[in-house]
Amino acid sequence: MNSPWIRVRWGLSREMLDRKRSAMDWIDAVWLLFIAGLAFLPPINEVHKQLILIAFALFQLFEGKLVARLPHEGPTISVGIKIVLATLLLDHTGEMGINSPYYPIYYLPVITAAIYYGPIGTLLWSSVASLAYCSFLISALEEYEITPEAEGLLALRILFFFLVAILVNRFVVENRRQVARYQELSQTLEETNRQLQRAEADARRSERLAALGQMSAGLAHEIRNPLGVIKGSAEMLVQKLKDAQPLESELAGYIFSEVNRLNALVARFLDFARPSNLELRPLQIASVLDRALDSVQAQSPDAKVRVERHYGSGLPNILVDEQLCESVFVNLIHNAYQAMDAAHAAGDARERVLRLRIAPESSSGRAGVVITVEDTGPGVPAELREQIFNPFYTSKKDGVGLGLAIVAKIVDGHRGWIKLDDNSPHGARFRVFLPSSPA
Repeated sequence: MNSPWIRVRWGLSREMLDRKRSAMDWIDAVWLLFIAGLAFLPPINEVHKQLILIAFALFQLFEGKLVARLPHEGPTISVGIKIVLATLLLDHTGEMGINSPYYPIYYLPVITAAIYYGPIGTLLWSSVASLAYCSFLISALEEYEITPEAEGLLALRILFFFLVAILVNRFVVENRRQVARYQELSQTLEETNRQLQRAEADARRSERLAALGQMSAGLAHEIRNPLGVIKGSAEMLVQKLKDAQPLESELAGYIFSEVNRLNALVARFLDFARPSNLELRPLQIASVLDRALDSVQAQSPDAKVRVERHYGSGLPNILVDEQLCESVFVNLIHNAYQAMDAAHAAGDARERVLRLRIAPESSSGRAGVVITVEDTGPGVPAELREQIFNPFYTSKKDGVGLGLAIVAKIVDGHRGWIKLDDNSPHGARFRVFLPSSPA
């Protein structure tokens, strides 16, 4: 029976199955009381009757385990065994099985079928139970003639088999629908809760970034002015002392180079603090990613890194600021190169591989693309993943901790997101989502 209307819907989670099984325990208890009551009805001394009722009770107790172990064949076996036992019971509780007062025992397999199967499966199994009951007519008609009253009574009993089956099945199907609906609602609420938590985390980070940005901008401007004076003075000293006093000239050169380094640092502070004025235009993000890779490879020509590109087909154009997005990918790829070089220097013999992926993606109802930058370096410990995008956090000895903060700020400006996935100990995996339109 391959029809979805016939087979049982076994797509429920293990937790839901457990809850369903526990809910059915009281029904099993009712059936056991029903069977026990039949045992005290005449003929009480009929051994075969009592044995069949004991078999019914034992099978009812172990039916759940059978269905759990054989989820596809179990319901069929269960209904079939109950029909056989019901037929045997009628055969031993009357001169003719068709006249046995125990005919309601057929309700047991009929209701079982209604619980496990869909409407069509329930009707088919009710037909099988009815045919099993009517099979006693074969021997009865050899000795007796059936009267119109008996025909009506037999038809009424069979109609009640179908009526009970349809009513129980309607209740069970509706219950399954409600369970599926509640499950879907629960999943939707869980996803909404996760999105709300991400939004709250993004809001808190944005507040911290705004406050730090204002402070950084003020400090950077205050520092840049005296640095300009120091740089100019050092440059004049280098020119005047170049020939007369080489040692002093060399010291002045150190001042000049360190001032340049501080100027570069101040420039990064200003980049972090400056509001993002995006110059958006539609682009294929693959070309921006390739240019960023070429830029990093030009800076590290001796790096023995194998690059794997996995770009999806039919990628949409994305409205981005080309220069800022290229700086995002340069930063991520450069970090990947540095991480793999550090791991190799520490004795990691794995091949250095950089994997770049671009694939269509939808996030919070917005279409776009996800760019993945994955390396085979040491990765990032779980306890540091929440901090890695915070300003001034760095694990490098000579780092400032603004690179990934600026990356996150640019991505936020495009109304996207950046995540560091759990990929340890196989390296770091950054994913950047950029919507087709930031609006």
